[in-house]
Amino acid sequence: MTENLKSDVKKDQLILIAMMDGFGLDYYRNTELPFIHGAAANGFFTEVKSVFPSVTNANNCSIATGAWPSQHGISANSLYDREKKAAVYHNASTAIRVPTIFERACSQGVVSALLTSKRKTKELFSGRANIVIAAEALTLEEESLFGSAPPIYSAEINHWLWDTALKLIREKPEIGLLYVHTTDYPMHAWAPEREESIAHLRGIDQRIQAFFNANPQTALFMTADHGMNAKNLNWDLERACAEAGTPIEFALSPERDYYPGHHKNYTGCAWVWLKNQSDREPVRQVIGALEGVESVLDSDELAERYNLDPSHLGDLVVLGDVSTMFGPAESTREDLPPGYRAHGSLHEMDLPLIIYNYGGKLPAPEAFQHNKDLASFLYSQPSAKGGE
Repeated sequence: MTENLKSDVKKDQLILIAMMDGFGLDYYRNTELPFIHGAAANGFFTEVKSVFPSVTNANNCSIATGAWPSQHGISANSLYDREKKAAVYHNASTAIRVPTIFERACSQGVVSALLTSKRKTKELFSGRANIVIAAEALTLEEESLFGSAPPIYSAEINHWLWDTALKLIREKPEIGLLYVHTTDYPMHAWAPEREESIAHLRGIDQRIQAFFNANPQTALFMTADHGMNAKNLNWDLERACAEAGTPIEFALSPERDYYPGHHKNYTGCAWVWLKNQSDREPVRQVIGALEGVESVLDSDELAERYNLDPSHLGDLVVLGDVSTMFGPAESTREDLPPGYRAHGSLHEMDLPLIIYNYGGKLPAPEAFQHNKDLASFLYSQPSAKGGE
């Protein structure tokens, strides 16, 4: 008798995972969203934390695997390559060390699909889901089926994505798991109270309602990767340390990705590599004295505290306050323009988590503490009998 996996998901139930990029609690609370708020009221709702750092790749992988960055291997959007002396994007699917929900679903014969606004997410999960479509990087066949997508720096691309989710399920009704990942450009662009933000989120809410009208047996699993805050100051740490007579080897902005139009590749935290270990305390003192720096920690301490891979973090980790960013710039200190909004710090980690219309048994409420817990239990129940 061999052990196999018995699905904890009803065979006739489509699992829809909505990873709403940048959808912090302030956006959830400050916009009238009849369907989403109704799902929260009639299903399961709780407030959770993101994983740290509050950037997309680390959190997207945590949601898709149910694991910490120390386990799945993606601690940021970029890594520092010491041989090249340069930052490199951390989007390779092969870098993910544990099975994703797509592979767990596949092991039980469930067809999975990923729809994303961003091509970096397509790269990250390439080869893991049965179908992977990025609005930003459509093939000719996809464009002929679903139409051209709006620009990545727009709110309309998210509306296109949800329209396409409905079209995809109509085109391929065999899909049993659909993971939809939006872009946070609208949250970077607009505070929750802005009319543009309200229109963007209401448009999504209406499209999810339409999706459920057409597919009433769907179970909704919704959370976000991070929130968003207004920021007013950026420090170029390499410049600051050099000017203070304590030069460092490199300072990495963990938010660095393909989309500087969102955030200028600045982050609310930074990883620092020292030229010499003897520089640790002098560098800590220089950086710690900068306006807006909350703390400068040894990387091993931070890795243990937030379940990160210490090999990715350099020697020191810098944490900014709610309005301070770090990243390479044309000046040591940069006063950010009005309206600049971004994330990456400890202050963008409060998120909603919603499960609605799920036909199976949920874990106890206390099992949901972080966004990574959203769907960690799906497609994971062992069965003692073969053939079930």
